[in-house]
Amino acid sequence: MGIVYSDIAVSADGFAAGPDQSEQAPLGAIDENWLHGWMFETYEENRAEVDAIVDSGATIMGRNMFGPVRGEWDREWRGWWGDEPPYHGPVFVLTHFAHEPIEMKGGTTFHFVTDGIHSALERARAAAGDRNVSIAGGAATVNQYLAAGAIDELRLHVTPCILGAGERLFDGVAAQALERVSVRTASRVTHMTYRPVRG
Repeated sequence: MGIVYSDIAVSADGFAAGPDQSEQAPLGAIDENWLHGWMFETYEENRAEVDAIVDSGATIMGRNMFGPVRGEWDREWRGWWGDEPPYHGPVFVLTHFAHEPIEMKGGTTFHFVTDGIHSALERARAAAGDRNVSIAGGAATVNQYLAAGAIDELRLHVTPCILGAGERLFDGVAAQALERVSVRTASRVTHMTYRPVRG
């Protein structure tokens, strides 16, 4: 069985998105390059970390990461990523409102889970088989899995900016020790990998 990991880009003050998220500004009222420019503008320098983000057998994400639709599914929405999302496998979306699966090009299928984080993880583990499971985000989803002790490896990509407000990583997560596995500094990001200390 693989591990459960999370890759998430955060500002120096710990925010994974800014305030006032909307369909026009999915990461809030900020310059999106502050958090994710390293993935695209300096891809070659960060190729290993970028490729590892989607190297899983199954992915879990919150509804807010999937899209801006709130409440009942009252309009067509197929995610932010166009016709061929980068996941190339099953993605389990946490939501309170049922929705039929959405099949996309390239092997991605979005499944909508209405009975909580543990059910989503159970389904993702079954789908992933021997491969890893990724908790993609956003911050609130990662925080729920951290608080439940369900993440084996946390990969932070810390960017040199201060957002001051928004969706903060670690909100609602109890005090705990982390083991530092690795740190690598690049021109626009510092990659830090941690594992929770258990037992």
